[in-house]
Amino acid sequence: MKTVHWLGAGLSSLPGIEKIALSPQPLILWNRTLSKAQEAVDALGCDVDVKALDWDVLSATVNTGDVVVSMLPATMHLQVAELCLAKNAHFVSSSYISPEMQALDAQAKSANLCFVNEVGLDPGLDHLLAHALVEDYQSSASFNKDNQHFFRSYCGGFPSVPNDFKYKFSWSPLGVLKALKSPAQWIENGAPATTQKPWTALNDFDMPLANGTTETFQAYPNRDSVPFVGQYGMSDGWNVQEFVRGTLRLNGWAQAWDELFTQVDTLTGDDGMAKLAAISDDLWDKHQYDDGEADRVVLSVVLEVKDPSGENTVFKQAYGIDEKGNERGSAMARLVSLTVAIAIESLLAGELPQGVSPAPHNKQTVDGWLEQLARLDEKIFVTE
Repeated sequence: MKTVHWLGAGLSSLPGIEKIALSPQPLILWNRTLSKAQEAVDALGCDVDVKALDWDVLSATVNTGDVVVSMLPATMHLQVAELCLAKNAHFVSSSYISPEMQALDAQAKSANLCFVNEVGLDPGLDHLLAHALVEDYQSSASFNKDNQHFFRSYCGGFPSVPNDFKYKFSWSPLGVLKALKSPAQWIENGAPATTQKPWTALNDFDMPLANGTTETFQAYPNRDSVPFVGQYGMSDGWNVQEFVRGTLRLNGWAQAWDELFTQVDTLTGDDGMAKLAAISDDLWDKHQYDDGEADRVVLSVVLEVKDPSGENTVFKQAYGIDEKGNERGSAMARLVSLTVAIAIESLLAGELPQGVSPAPHNKQTVDGWLEQLARLDEKIFVTE
């Protein structure tokens, strides 16, 4: 039986580690700080082989056909993937596919290896739900590429009990601050739209919840949504009027962060980045999660379709997730790492394609993953 090598024992990994550890699958957990990894495993009550992350030792331990899971910082994924090529092992990560990772596609295929990425929450579950929606629509009597199509996918994590800041941090705020300085692109009114400052494209987003109520959030586009039009199967002559993948925040977030936006907007160059790091440290001191404090994760994926004239809605369906931290771990950790664990099992079962790939779009595989999450008590609800 092949071994799963899980690299990184941070808080966002623990539920997935537990799932693999409780299965018959051999598992080795590698972490830079051995004591932290052992402490985490002891808290889970699982019998896991824990090793200090030393690249030479890791390389000597990985065997042909093993699976190496990188839950390390995204900047380290390429190093892990190249190790996998050298050792003829499979690769799994929850992060976006970088150009450097995509460049390994031919080598991975040549070696009959699966290099699976984007199998966490966002990216990950959002992909699965998008594929499910498109499949439902294409199977319906309403399907027509000439219809007007409006796709919206928003995800966010925040404290279960809102604070005045409308947000809390699970790790260094620097990544969130840098994201605010990153441009975004999406489709609006049938054409690409861009912004250099995501918060300037903020809009209210009303999301129906599983209990029948509707909650208003604030949402803004994130990264470049446009390539996902094709990934979701909507590029072949479809009349796409709106397509956006973005970030969800609690209502009132923009007002609470208004002064911070002004600060971030003025920072440039090396001095600016140093000041940004100082702001990050201050935010961490003031707004990190307290021990045992519950988080909340909300994901909404909506496909709305109108007839070619735009006068009548002919199809509208949405998938939603609204989970809170509990005794099984934070909502963010569960939804990220349990999906990674399901991806590992799917890879070992031969269900995933060779080469570099994102979350699966095959209906049978998507349905299977969603059913597994439901059995793990991670609830996904449908609204129309």
